[in-house]
Amino acid sequence: MTELYQEAVNMPGGEKKAILWWMGQMGLMIRMGKTLLCVDYYASDSDSRRVPPPVPPEEMKEVDAFLGTHNHLDHIDHEAWKIWAQAAPKARFVFPEMHRQALLADGIPEEKLCGMNEGTEIRIGDAVIRAIAAAHEFLDRDPETGLYPCLQYVIEGSGVRVYHAGDTLRYEGMLPKLQRMGPVDAAILPINGRDGARYRRNCIGNMTFQEAADLAGELGPGLVIPGHWDMFADNSADPEAFRDYLEIKYQGRVPSIIPGYLRPIVIRAGEKPAAELG
Repeated sequence: MTELYQEAVNMPGGEKKAILWWMGQMGLMIRMGKTLLCVDYYASDSDSRRVPPPVPPEEMKEVDAFLGTHNHLDHIDHEAWKIWAQAAPKARFVFPEMHRQALLADGIPEEKLCGMNEGTEIRIGDAVIRAIAAAHEFLDRDPETGLYPCLQYVIEGSGVRVYHAGDTLRYEGMLPKLQRMGPVDAAILPINGRDGARYRRNCIGNMTFQEAADLAGELGPGLVIPGHWDMFADNSADPEAFRDYLEIKYQGRVPSIIPGYLRPIVIRAGEKPAAELG
């Protein structure tokens, strides 16, 4: 088993404390109490990647739930989810309900599937997961079913609240939705932006690093982590530019960390900043 992953599995949670590990791109592993979650982990190897997966998917047997924010390969990695359905027997799979048929087609048992939509919530062990719509690049709500193809998750447990933005632009009304859920202790936001070159190859966009920093500045989490900048050479951004803009514009009121792969970040409820370990 990968040494850093073994350390993560063995690292205990606690009251008023959660532990985060960045897995690359928007991948995040979260320990809340006895519960281990994994969000948007792109675990399959590919020639298009600039960095290999930090943990082979078949090793991740201890995860209680795998979460995907939307049906793109680097967020719901279908080949990895097929492996996890067999290798992680206790795991459940959390995803936008709109994509249920695609996951059933992968052979994931119905009883393991937890479809979500805006306004729904689910408890998995010591964690509660709530969903709001994401605009990647549009909200694209199905008028007949009311389902959204892309979601953001607010995950709460051990007295800590973690906001995972998935892939999204900021849209009217999004900030109030987040604020109604209560203070955020840690947030991971995409910063890779959008432009004409990406549109030409059908690569839809996210917040720019400035837009992500402004969302963080207004939301005021205890810690913000930039994501979606490391994986693909033609769909990247500079995390240092994000951190610099956030620091100067908001005068240090929102701490940030540029994470390392599988380096633990301890989040303590209500504290600024969180401390990166390792």
